[in-house]
Amino acid sequence: MDRSKITQALIACLLGAGGAVSLAQVAQPLIGPATAQDFHGGVPTGTVEAAPIHLTLDDAITRGLRQNLGLLLSRTQTATVRGQQLQQLQNLLPKVDANLSENLMETDLAAEGLRVPGFPTIIGPFGYTDVRANLNWTALSLNSLHNYLASKHDFRAAQLTADDARQMVILTVGNAYLMVVADQSEVDATQAEVATSKTSLDQSTARHDAGTAPKLDVLRAQVDYQTHQQQLIVARNQLVKDKLALARAIGLPMAQEFTVADSIPYQAFDQPDVRTEIRQALATRKDRQASAQTTASMIEQRKAATADRLPTVKVSADYGDIGVNLNHSHGTGDASGTLTIPIFKEAQFRGEAAMAQSQLDQQKAKQSDLDAQIEADIRDALLDIASTEKQVAVAESNRNLATEELSDAQQRYAAGVSDNLAVTQAQQSVAQADESYINSLYQHNVAKLNLARSMGMAQNYKEYLGGK
Repeated sequence: MDRSKITQALIACLLGAGGAVSLAQVAQPLIGPATAQDFHGGVPTGTVEAAPIHLTLDDAITRGLRQNLGLLLSRTQTATVRGQQLQQLQNLLPKVDANLSENLMETDLAAEGLRVPGFPTIIGPFGYTDVRANLNWTALSLNSLHNYLASKHDFRAAQLTADDARQMVILTVGNAYLMVVADQSEVDATQAEVATSKTSLDQSTARHDAGTAPKLDVLRAQVDYQTHQQQLIVARNQLVKDKLALARAIGLPMAQEFTVADSIPYQAFDQPDVRTEIRQALATRKDRQASAQTTASMIEQRKAATADRLPTVKVSADYGDIGVNLNHSHGTGDASGTLTIPIFKEAQFRGEAAMAQSQLDQQKAKQSDLDAQIEADIRDALLDIASTEKQVAVAESNRNLATEELSDAQQRYAAGVSDNLAVTQAQQSVAQADESYINSLYQHNVAKLNLARSMGMAQNYKEYLGGK
């Protein structure tokens, strides 16, 4: 089984891609610029060390929480929404500007139509200085107030989405780390199979040279040996590629060599009460909380659309000094208040209200769907854990039986009571059993990580991988 396909399906399911059928139906719009692919990327940092570094799972997740691209983009989205909130706040506050002007004028009275005998035709040049402060304030606007309250909910939703992005980073990095661990196990198992097949080849060659085995045994052993060598080349190549994927997700320089320090052995998982897990997830999932904040924001936007038809009160004033210069000036000012009552904008008001209500209805439907999806995520994860536990048990039993079968076949061949066909077949059985065990263990650990993410408890990954 191709573990990379499992990874792609898992991340696509949890983040959503092109109409995915998972929790991302609500979560992805909240993530903003971060997409599923972004969580596989990172911003490289640090210098390349000459010696390979030993990377633990904790180290990998810590690096990912600092340098993963998806999380960084989610944080920038939070800053953007914060800026929008400040803009909405300014609509409720007075706007004060100050200006200093220096003026020089000359007027032709005759050109203006003032032609009085004996009166000067040209006045000026003359000048004056004006220093003035201007105040403009929308003292009463329920529309602006509700828009500001909506922006507060949007900012909180962005913060919660950034928190949820941390969950996705832990899942993505943890999955990538587990894949490297599985790849390393597969390389080790394949190396052992190469060594075993080489021993069988040497044994077949020695017996053929002694005249006690046919050439067919040598050819069969040689094909088996070269097949395992080819499998080792493929396994090593996949290991290097998956290590690059892990390095990219945690912002490790691509040229940095590293080894995984944790093996993540099998740990049985205590099946919890499903209803209890669902209730806890509904209370702790950050994407659900973010969705609730988005719903509250749209409720305020609907109120803002309704308040558009209400009167507004605006105040404007200015005060300053004006004169020939600042030493010969006098203070002047004025103030005014304006009450604006909309008279005939009914089509506009109804259209804005209808659009706001439609968006609110859509968000409420998405939030209800998210609740159902959370329950489905938890049930799916628990089913996967129970299924993969059984797969691990069966795969481990098969591996022990295949090893025993190989030992028996080797002894029979060494005793000369059979040819090496049984040895070759037993070696193939061992290889299949090893691969099945490695894949089932990988899937079991990924299922536990998936449950932690579905519970909104990915930060407790050690507890889940340890069997809870």
